[in-house]
Amino acid sequence: MKFQTQFRAATLAAVLMTGVSGYAMAEDLTIGVRAGPLSVDPHFTAAGTHAEAMKHIYDTLVKSGNNLELEPGLAESWTAVDETTWEFKLRQGVKFHDGSDFTAEDVKFSIERIPNVAGPNPTTIYVRRVQSVEIVDPYTIRVKTDGPAPTLPNDFIRLFVVSHTAAADYSTQETANDGFNTGKAAIGTGPYKFVSWTPKEELVLEKFDGYWGGAEPWDKVVRKEIPNDAARVAQLKAGQIDIIARVPSADVPVLERDGALTVTKQNSVYLFNVEFDFRDDTPQITAKDGSKLDKNPFQDPRVREAIDLAIDRETITEIAMETMGTAQSQLVTPNIFGYNEAVEVPGYDVEKAKALMAEAGYPDGFTVTFSFTNDRLPGDKDVGTTIAQMLAGINVKAEANAAPGAVFFPAKTRGEYSMTMSGWGTLTGEANYTLSSLVHTNDPETKMGAFNVRGYSNPEMDKLIEDAATEMDEAKRRTLLEEANALVSTDRPNLPIASIVTAWAMKKNFSIVPRSDEDTLAMNIRPAQ
Repeated sequence: MKFQTQFRAATLAAVLMTGVSGYAMAEDLTIGVRAGPLSVDPHFTAAGTHAEAMKHIYDTLVKSGNNLELEPGLAESWTAVDETTWEFKLRQGVKFHDGSDFTAEDVKFSIERIPNVAGPNPTTIYVRRVQSVEIVDPYTIRVKTDGPAPTLPNDFIRLFVVSHTAAADYSTQETANDGFNTGKAAIGTGPYKFVSWTPKEELVLEKFDGYWGGAEPWDKVVRKEIPNDAARVAQLKAGQIDIIARVPSADVPVLERDGALTVTKQNSVYLFNVEFDFRDDTPQITAKDGSKLDKNPFQDPRVREAIDLAIDRETITEIAMETMGTAQSQLVTPNIFGYNEAVEVPGYDVEKAKALMAEAGYPDGFTVTFSFTNDRLPGDKDVGTTIAQMLAGINVKAEANAAPGAVFFPAKTRGEYSMTMSGWGTLTGEANYTLSSLVHTNDPETKMGAFNVRGYSNPEMDKLIEDAATEMDEAKRRTLLEEANALVSTDRPNLPIASIVTAWAMKKNFSIVPRSDEDTLAMNIRPAQ
């Protein structure tokens, strides 16, 4: 890293003598991340690592604080005018990177653009409740929803606002990449301006002096994508990188003992969860001899329960995650609105699991390809491999298929898998975001179940989620979400495994304010005082 080379000796001496604290303003910041954006279009995908990068260039209507609390962003305030209308008062005096003014036109354009350009892991989940957008005046919009929508402000923490003039010609899937990835349309109001992006390598940004939120200390930020954990650690230790995200658990104690480095930890909202395919003709399950089974065994609740009991979560967190994890009972972590405190972490009981398999008609088990990511969250490959080994205890031959997220998620969306494991984080701070995406029936009419591509459908679950989505009374909504989380634990469409304890490592002269969504933002990194 380079520091400003010219200091006035007298000023420096005075600072040292008087003990006045202040930043030695650093020119460049280089961040090593495990995964980067999939485009420079903020509306392309809902993937967390994509949004993390986009937050530097674009602002959202509502901001998500370090603990996922709602904060004013481009909207200074929001009010429910009636059960189906939200009014947002917009921040005045905000400039885009090209010097143009931010107004309500940009918000309306961004909301209406999303359905036309969303790709894998669609960002449509953030605007699915929107029926129409009315511009009241240049700094006031009213959003009409398709029914009571109490969590619309939560959804809008991922409503990235783009310039309606710069992006006007790039609002289809065919044109978006050309406009944004070349920088022509990559005009935001965020603290950093887009310079260049090399897919799978690095995103280069420069400070936007006209940022409404105040000047940043970094003139230039380089976000280097280094999926190999060992390589990321090695580059930090060699001084080639200032800070790295998602430190592998095995390296945390080693780096903590390194006097030249600092390690910061944080409990994360991201957790591993196993998903079952419920379709009649699931593609990757056979009998042990390779012959076709009469039916999909995952449709039998006894099989799902057996697999749940065969997974030793404590061993996974202690061994596979090397103590950098916490066993979980639900698809949301305890800090999320709607978490059910009465639901306990499933126990480990392989004998009961074997009995359930026999009762279901599978005493000798079956063969299934078990697919999971190997570059999404720290330890995902180790956790997936460990689960595959554990299932051998109930005669299920789980053939481990570890794949990069860029391969895994499109294949999952296409319905190519029968059993998967990946990471998911409740980034809005409210459980309906997760439940409506993962375990509600995939229903274009309600616009729920966008990530449920495996045929799971439970009318009781759907009703709880739908009622919670329209319940304006906070206490009643919490109860509905708690009931839905309890139903997940008994019906087992997904098996929550463990949440992440994430870690950052950095040079001694840097500090970071950690976030529970694991975002590594240049805005949270400072030269140490």
